[in-house]
Amino acid sequence: MLDLSRLDMIALAWFAIAWLGYSFLIDRAPHGAGSLNAHMIGYRHRWMRAMLTRDNRIVDMQVNMQLQQGAGFFASTSFIAIGACVTLLGATEKALDVIQATSLIEKPSRVLWEVKTIGLALFFVYAFFKFGWAYRLFNYGAIMIGAAPKYEGDVTPEMEKLADRAARLNAIAAGHFNKGQRAFFFSLGYLGWFVSPWLFMAGTAAVLFVLYRRQFWSDSFRALQ
Repeated sequence: MLDLSRLDMIALAWFAIAWLGYSFLIDRAPHGAGSLNAHMIGYRHRWMRAMLTRDNRIVDMQVNMQLQQGAGFFASTSFIAIGACVTLLGATEKALDVIQATSLIEKPSRVLWEVKTIGLALFFVYAFFKFGWAYRLFNYGAIMIGAAPKYEGDVTPEMEKLADRAARLNAIAAGHFNKGQRAFFFSLGYLGWFVSPWLFMAGTAAVLFVLYRRQFWSDSFRALQ
């Protein structure tokens, strides 16, 4: 019914393995403890502990606001991308006519094209929910910074507990933000499927390589070691 070839199914399987495998490696596996994301979690805890000893916490609120604005920007971008996918879905016939005029791309069936487009839209729906929730959690983080007691020369155990909770909440928000960005990155590899399964697999491999390199081999990673 969907006119999926064996190569299409292999490409989809490779895509799923790449995305889920990378997510497990970074978020769950012990290997991820040495990633760039994991290093930043440590700095979030240092940030919140340093926040406790400041009389004026305007800087901390501004940093948190920047994180929140970043999540809001990407949530808005996701919503625009969803609208673009809906528009593309409504212009299926025109898109197929353009493809038919291109000798380098084999014209897919209407149903397969619509399935591919809906699949692309789902990436951005997923990303929208991740960015939207990250935005909300960063908002909660601002409340926790505001709830920190005034520093009077000594950090009490209760203040340390609050800082730890605020850091963990900030790290959870960052985790959702990272997953939303991950969906954006892998959607670039998914775009190759509109051309051919081979490009789909190659694009997925390229995205996987770039993401892994940034986490373990990049200049930013070495700067934090």
